[in-house]
Amino acid sequence: MSDTPPDRLSVDPSSPFHDADVLQRGVGIRFKGEEKTNVEEYCVSEGWVRLALGNRVDRKGKALTVKLQGLVEPYFQNG
Repeated sequence: MSDTPPDRLSVDPSSPFHDADVLQRGVGIRFKGEEKTNVEEYCVSEGWVRLALGNRVDRKGKALTVKLQGLVEPYFQNG
């Protein structure tokens, strides 16, 4: 496995960017220099993150999210 996290990653199993092996390793996200623990999806090259809005869900049971633009720095927590 690589020492750098993928450019784009999602925690949603139905997403094409979901990778269970990478998520199991533990990926941390620094967004604009601040640790974020509620990241649902991120893209480094495009510079955005999707953050969950509390415990709110849509009618299909998926977390409601907000997309924010800025510097995204993913890293492996365990390793």
